[in-house]
Amino acid sequence: MYDNPAAPAAAGIGSGTLAMTGAGDLFWLTLAAFALLALGLAVKRIIPVRGDKS
Repeated sequence: MYDNPAAPAAAGIGSGTLAMTGAGDLFWLTLAAFALLALGLAVKRIIPVRGDKS
């Protein structure tokens, strides 16, 4: 664990080394996009929709 050269992920090596799972940066970007989409849809459900003023 301590002799792993990719361990200091805070040094700016890349986000793919943070979890050390072997997944690349594209996986984490896809996961973040999905989380933001889910958050946006949840907020859209919570905020009431204005009715027509006609």
